[in-house]
Amino acid sequence: MLSFLRGRDAVAPLSSDRLLLREMTLRDQLDWIDLRNANAMWLKPWDPTNPLGAPEPMSFRAMLAAKRAAAHAGTGYSWVMTLPQLHSKNPPIIGQVSVSGIQYGAARTASIGYWIDSSHAGFGLMPEACALVIDHCFQTLALHRLEINIRPENAASLRVVQKLGFRDEGLRKGFLHIDGAWRDHRTFALNREELKTTMLERIYE
Repeated sequence: MLSFLRGRDAVAPLSSDRLLLREMTLRDQLDWIDLRNANAMWLKPWDPTNPLGAPEPMSFRAMLAAKRAAAHAGTGYSWVMTLPQLHSKNPPIIGQVSVSGIQYGAARTASIGYWIDSSHAGFGLMPEACALVIDHCFQTLALHRLEINIRPENAASLRVVQKLGFRDEGLRKGFLHIDGAWRDHRTFALNREELKTTMLERIYE
């Protein structure tokens, strides 16, 4: 029980042989903004938008405060991805993985979202990062079901869920407002009992 409560109250660092996932801090502001700007065109087709029109963009501080409030409430967690093996001091951010919409009680479910710098895509880093988060969700947060929603046109993300072994639950019409319009998504899901090993072990079998 104590480890479960600690998991809800803090964004625990997660690591593999290649990756370190950690909580985003105010010190990351310039690096995070620079990385998002450098990948603006790469990420634009998959980024959420406001169906009521574009409000003033959320400041980095406001975004950070929202993420910390969600973590404190146990409704969502977000990690930035780094490669400490290649950068011994202050490894730069290369992407982000988030868990949102966490429900406890009878459902014990959540959604996973992610993005990665275009120059680091294609090396298996995103499935590895998601595997760390999935293992944390099942083992520490004791969730039962995780889902990932992907636009059918997003071939790179489809490869991620294929490697993770999530099942395809079908098409959801106009599911999310993305890149200026309501977009269809395919929902992929995994229940805890379907995973016979850790997810990190599964992707390297």
